[in-house]
Amino acid sequence: MTHHHILVINPNTTVSMTQKIAVAARQAASPATRITAVNPSEGPKVIQGPDDGAAALPGLFDLFDRTLQANPKITAVIIACFDDTGLFELKKKSRIPVIGIGEAAYHLASITALKFSVVTTLSVSVPVLEDNLRRFGLANRCTKVRASEVPVLALEDPDSDARHRIEREIETALEEDDIGAIALGCAGMADLAKDLSKRFNIPVIDGVASAVKLSEISIR
Repeated sequence: MTHHHILVINPNTTVSMTQKIAVAARQAASPATRITAVNPSEGPKVIQGPDDGAAALPGLFDLFDRTLQANPKITAVIIACFDDTGLFELKKKSRIPVIGIGEAAYHLASITALKFSVVTTLSVSVPVLEDNLRRFGLANRCTKVRASEVPVLALEDPDSDARHRIEREIETALEEDDIGAIALGCAGMADLAKDLSKRFNIPVIDGVASAVKLSEISIR
């Protein structure tokens, strides 16, 4: 059996989010797959829109280089921000597969359904996701990128109304978008996908789990 070692990089500096992402990744991974989850020590606490994405790049690129140098047996890298921060640059330079959780969720959603919508956090992120969909060639499969207006850090706060707002946005998408799947547009939503799939009786796709599975099959 091939033993995979997948590096999961959360490009923001919020450790609690990295820990949540690590749990979701390990739950999705095969027993023989090793998951290492890390985040930069410097940069934005959250990535909400293009300015935060740009600010995260130096820390992300440095962490990517240092970690792969220290761990040459890593077999794939997941960029665990739904904005796919730095993904295109890292794909160009990497000798091993680099997969974004946005990228993975879009592809899985497009296989699961003819049309899908994305439910993300804030409106400031919508143009970034729409541009990525175009770059991946999947814009015509996505009916709408919807903002639930949930700040990323609210997903880390059990007392917030984040889940209610996300559910309300999914309800609206199902009423208006003529879709067969939903992609959850934030790594911080990873723990909600299974429950929301059951509640709405539709595939609700988490990018972290999607990226782990795609990483495992793309590793040579």
